[in-house]
Amino acid sequence: MQELTIHNLRQIDQYRWLVPRQGKMRTDGMLFLDRKLLEHVKNDKSITQVANVAWLPGIVGRSLAMPDMHQGYGFPIGGVAAFDPDEGVVSPGGVGYDINCGVRLLRSSLVKDEIKDEIANLVNSLFSNIPSGVGSRQPHLKLNKKELKKVLATGAQWAVKNGFGSQDDLLHIEESGCLGWADPEAVSERALDRGQAQLGTLGSGNHFVEVGYVDTIFEEKIAKGIGLFKGQVTVIIHTGSRGLGHQVCGDNIRLLQNTSRKYHFDLPDRELCCAPVHSDEGMQYLAAMAAAANFAFANRQLITDEVRRTFEQVFGLGAQKMGLQLVYDVCHNIAKYETHEVDGKQREVVVHRKGATRAFPAHHPKVPAAYQETGQPVLIPGDMGRYSYVLVGTDRALKETFGSTCHGAGRLMSRHAAKKAAKGHNVTAELAELGVTVRGAGRATLIEEIPQAYKDVEDVVRVVHEAGLARKVARLRPLGVIKG
Repeated sequence: MQELTIHNLRQIDQYRWLVPRQGKMRTDGMLFLDRKLLEHVKNDKSITQVANVAWLPGIVGRSLAMPDMHQGYGFPIGGVAAFDPDEGVVSPGGVGYDINCGVRLLRSSLVKDEIKDEIANLVNSLFSNIPSGVGSRQPHLKLNKKELKKVLATGAQWAVKNGFGSQDDLLHIEESGCLGWADPEAVSERALDRGQAQLGTLGSGNHFVEVGYVDTIFEEKIAKGIGLFKGQVTVIIHTGSRGLGHQVCGDNIRLLQNTSRKYHFDLPDRELCCAPVHSDEGMQYLAAMAAAANFAFANRQLITDEVRRTFEQVFGLGAQKMGLQLVYDVCHNIAKYETHEVDGKQREVVVHRKGATRAFPAHHPKVPAAYQETGQPVLIPGDMGRYSYVLVGTDRALKETFGSTCHGAGRLMSRHAAKKAAKGHNVTAELAELGVTVRGAGRATLIEEIPQAYKDVEDVVRVVHEAGLARKVARLRPLGVIKG
């Protein structure tokens, strides 16, 4: 397909841009952007990628992109698409390499002033207790393969069963922390080898643990309903399925590149390799992807347990007394069976969210009981120097985006460009001037993750709020961050 630019778009309103169906596209595309964010993507291939996704067989509704969109592998980061299980396909490019990269939020009964003098100690202790960085391994928990397969089958439920958290945690995780169709036998030996010692580790890149506080409340009633108040200390955990998930993706991309030829798919980009959902290859990928997703759920659960232990160590109080409770845990990179209204009828579809977050409204049957009146909490982290947001899902998102919204700020610079921009800067000292204590596995990680490398998450959140895809509830500011 001819590369699409902003000149090929049709503006629907201030926050919606149509990518009109053309050529072999089976449907339109829709971008949720304002003019400022549109400028950020005019020089990458993400608009073309939205159109390319619309070529795929069995796509239902539009090919979508959220306001944090940027160029990715196959699908754009921020891409959302749903497929009919009988006529459609599943594509690893619609999930990504870091399967079930996701984010969870802990709230506490502590307030900012109670911990400000211990931030450096707390950050150093978290960094010491949570293995971080490329290839990081958990020295205290190397599972044999039989036990690892139990993790892949049951996710966060395995973690709770083995003493890493409580049943209450499971009530506050998307899909209760387990995709039930996972099959550990669909995961390669190489993937198992890579994951064996990585449960409970943070990894590298944009993954982090952040201690912060609630600095602004936008909707008092909803904030109260999800347990947030101004000045409250919070913890955000952002990580995924580590080397195991990366291997699962790589294994299945190689498998499905051959499959695409087998089924004579006419694809505009080989990165969109795919298989019919109900084919042997499609079911193999979905089973392995779900197993990797379960690993990620368990991984975040173990890190949560370590966060609680570290707070106890630093403050000399029990986790319950500090009120360190899980608010919610959402997936960013996932493909799942969900039921949505399509053309006036309820239908099961396979929703791909790649760098996008589920955002279901109040009273939706998939929203936990605790949030039936508020809607599902939606967690949107920013960069380590500014702020993050808590929102809730809406009915409009359910109608327009299969209940999806953005997942973060979205990169503005490549890692290489960030390194050039950070040359001569002392990132740690500059963040300290902003009131943020940071520890990273290496200087390279910190300079790749400078705040300037990301869009301002406030711009992204404003679009989803004004477009009606989620409602702003609270803003969080960082006090201390550990990075991989």
